[in-house]
Amino acid sequence: MTVQQAPSSVSTTRRGAWEVIKDYMMTTDHKKIGILYIVTSIVAFAIAGILAVAMRLQLALPEQSLLVGNAYNQVLTTHAVIMIFFFLIPIGLFGFGNFFLPLQLGVRDVALPRVNTFAVWLFVFSLVLLISSLANGGVPGTGWVFPYPLVVDGNQTGASVFMVAVILNGLGSLLGSANFAATIVNMRTPGLSLWKMPIFSWSIFATAILQLVSLGGLTAAALAVFVELKLGLSMFNPGIGGVPILQQQFFWFYSHPAVYVMLLPYLGIAAEIASTMARKPLFGYRVMVYSLLGIVLVSLLVWVHHIFAAGLPEAWQIAFAIATLIVAVPTGVKIFNLIGTLWGGRILMRTPTYWLVGFIFNFLIGGITGVSLGMIPFDYQVTMSYYVVAHFHNVMMFGTAFLAFGGLYYWWPKMTGRFMDERLGLWNFWLFMIGSWMTFLPQYILGLMGMPRRYYTYPAGNWTWTELNFISTLGALVLLAGSVVFVRNMLQSLRRPITASPNPWGGFTLEWTAASPPAAYNFAHEFPTTFPTERPLYDWEKSGERLTPVDPRSIHLPVDSIWPFMTAFAVLLMGYGLSFGWFTNYTPTGGLQPFFSAAPGHVFASLLLYASIPLFMWSLFKWAGTREYAVPVEHHHLTKYDNGFMGMAWFIISEVSLFGVLIAGYVYLRMIGAAEPPALRPNVWLAALNTLILVSSSFVIHKAEQDHHHGRYTWFRLGLFITLLLGTLFMLFQVYEFSLFGHESDWKQNLWQSCFFIIVGLHGLHILIGGTGVALPYYQALTGKMDKYNHGSIAPASLYWHLVDVVWLFIVAIFYAW
Repeated sequence: MTVQQAPSSVSTTRRGAWEVIKDYMMTTDHKKIGILYIVTSIVAFAIAGILAVAMRLQLALPEQSLLVGNAYNQVLTTHAVIMIFFFLIPIGLFGFGNFFLPLQLGVRDVALPRVNTFAVWLFVFSLVLLISSLANGGVPGTGWVFPYPLVVDGNQTGASVFMVAVILNGLGSLLGSANFAATIVNMRTPGLSLWKMPIFSWSIFATAILQLVSLGGLTAAALAVFVELKLGLSMFNPGIGGVPILQQQFFWFYSHPAVYVMLLPYLGIAAEIASTMARKPLFGYRVMVYSLLGIVLVSLLVWVHHIFAAGLPEAWQIAFAIATLIVAVPTGVKIFNLIGTLWGGRILMRTPTYWLVGFIFNFLIGGITGVSLGMIPFDYQVTMSYYVVAHFHNVMMFGTAFLAFGGLYYWWPKMTGRFMDERLGLWNFWLFMIGSWMTFLPQYILGLMGMPRRYYTYPAGNWTWTELNFISTLGALVLLAGSVVFVRNMLQSLRRPITASPNPWGGFTLEWTAASPPAAYNFAHEFPTTFPTERPLYDWEKSGERLTPVDPRSIHLPVDSIWPFMTAFAVLLMGYGLSFGWFTNYTPTGGLQPFFSAAPGHVFASLLLYASIPLFMWSLFKWAGTREYAVPVEHHHLTKYDNGFMGMAWFIISEVSLFGVLIAGYVYLRMIGAAEPPALRPNVWLAALNTLILVSSSFVIHKAEQDHHHGRYTWFRLGLFITLLLGTLFMLFQVYEFSLFGHESDWKQNLWQSCFFIIVGLHGLHILIGGTGVALPYYQALTGKMDKYNHGSIAPASLYWHLVDVVWLFIVAIFYAW
């Protein structure tokens, strides 16, 4: 090959454990962050897998007592939550995405490196927070869908921490998704157009968009449940006119698209493996891209098929049944693309290829059973049976997890410079293939024979139930053995010396020009600016193009910082305080009581909550007060917008989704006559005054931003100060309105008032967040951190403040004017 490869520049000196830990706490290197996601996800997979084996041991025979009653429900919930939110979603999207997206785009890092550090530690700490509930009364036994009213049942433990952990995990996911989208739009290497990106990069882009659009549903469901647990405010309580199934509407608006969040990155991995191992270009590259985007669109329109049996109108059921069948089309197209890529190729049958072929076969079966669940009468019969359990695991275990392992075996030489053992890799594959079918094929049959899911036991004597359950348990043990083989293979390979070349598989995309493992700066060369196809290494070899060497000393990387980690740690403490304590000793049932009369655990958590707030603010301002780069560098070149603005623009999609879901729920309740406003509503004149204040503040901060661009720094600082004053004035009026309106009637017994406090209160929280965001560039300006080369965080702060103002206009329309 005529393309010059990068030299390896891996340090051979061994570092102490504390040095490694400190490095990962402070790192802004996307590759190390990707490793953090991957390692945490593998640990989560191990925990969730052991819990799954425990459930199968309970169900191996009738009337066992290993896990009984709510203990079984808690294990079931924990298994599902960890497997979905801490393994299947993050390892593909954020593990492989962080490590390989910048490499495939030919850039040195993501658009917002420190936000990336903050996001990964939010992910890690949300798992820590969830596990902490085991020492504080246990996790809830609601199942991962936390249905209402079971989730607010007083007998459930750990529901609050479940909600907070989901919200923190979701926040990290949104920040990571916005970061990926900004990186792709703003930072591709010169000449690399969107239509020449590798298909894996397209899959990350599509998944990030889907996350940003849909995750508001899960956040809305978790927030609404949390405020009911803590304050008694409810949109779902039928006792005051609420609609319980609305909570599941919110939840599934995200959690069905989440199936594709779990799938799309792995389809990108499958395409990369297929093209490289078959020595062929992708079959139907543009069709594959359109299929990815088509899945994003249609997957947002199918969530209701999870609640067909809830008694929804027939028109709704038919519409969503059709959408369920339609979403199978682009998904099926992707399978044909993979088969077409392999067809006629000179296939290299190595471990990644086995995982790919196994995925194609298994996922095809899972997809067909998914189509059957789109048939409304059939869905009625099996919706609460083991058929659904088998289908879901057929898609996720046979599909997503197979390609997670395929991606690890495929990119392991690039990540570590070492190969995994082929013999152990094949043992790993066949144990998973056999174990998966042994585990879940009997569950299809059990579902058709009427065995319900989420039950911890079953009676003896039902025809073949015992035999099929026993086979399923044996399959789970085979899967456990396969997991042990994988861990052994992984650890064994890490003890070997680095031997992998930069391009051990003969790949065609840019990551294969970096050393194995890649250096901190990724590439010691620049790329040609011509990209004839999505396989540049093949094209450049044919045309004789060469890479231009670059002196690594001329490369400027983001400066490592401890403050994103400290900010995330403060959020962990805040989450613990919100979960197990509160700002006061208040409960919806007992009302306000003396602070220190609460249980010691509640008092400790509440004090931790108060302590976390100054720690959070201190860490955040220290983060803002240290420049990301030691010298001014050009962070982007594809658009006129800086990376901060671009990242915030993508993140705002998620905020629109969050408020959109909550407002849609309120509008529905209002239109059916359930949320009728009380006779005494908040004063319109106060809302009008607050509107004037917020709209004025938007003009002021826009003027301040323009002053900064034109070098008028005194006026710039004054504009930010006035914006903060106007925001403070708005909040004072809002607090006055809340306290006045809250004393006029029982806000826990009126649905309209509950909706008002939930949505307007959430907007007030966003005012505080936006005000903090405006205070950051003000602090940067006062401390001399902003000039014509360093713009600080003014662009994202200004954009977010405009969003808060626009949302307020909608709130005024639906609560004060309607």
